[in-house]
Amino acid sequence: MSERADARAGQTGRADDERFMALALREAERALDENEVPVGAVVVASGTVIARAHNQMVTLRDPTAHAEMLAITQAAAALENERLTSATLYVSLEPCAMCAGALVLSRVDRVVFGASDPKAGACGSIMDLLAHPKLNHAPRVTAGVSAEAARHLLQRFFATRRCAGAKRRGAGGASRPGASENDEED
Repeated sequence: MSERADARAGQTGRADDERFMALALREAERALDENEVPVGAVVVASGTVIARAHNQMVTLRDPTAHAEMLAITQAAAALENERLTSATLYVSLEPCAMCAGALVLSRVDRVVFGASDPKAGACGSIMDLLAHPKLNHAPRVTAGVSAEAARHLLQRFFATRRCAGAKRRGAGGASRPGASENDEED
């Protein structure tokens, strides 16, 4: 866990954080199986998982179908309340600005994430939206729970994509004028 870990996180406990993060990582693996960027999320209230989701941007053809967004929507439906004031969101990758904004608006009590995102992370990496002093809600944040496992899934996904792209280019695939990724290789 990073230095950003909230001292009050002891109420939930490191073991619980790791247990619920393991569930988020299982969701990330589902995303990987579906050729989606492997990010998974679960929402917990009163020690019970009330929502679970993984990235589905490609599947749903929806740029907002991030794991966090889908899990927040499910959790609000489960609680029959748009305010998730008693909930903790566990997510394998640091939330982006869109997801961080949704976490503020939904009043999630706590956010626990695995790997930091140096390119788009909005919980401390490129900005810290969750701690912005002008916003009306600031969820507690615990960073770095099972970070290595989350990072490994992401590295595996992007290594596979790079390898597939190199094979297409090497075979004259998508790099040919007018060729698409769906063209068959010779």
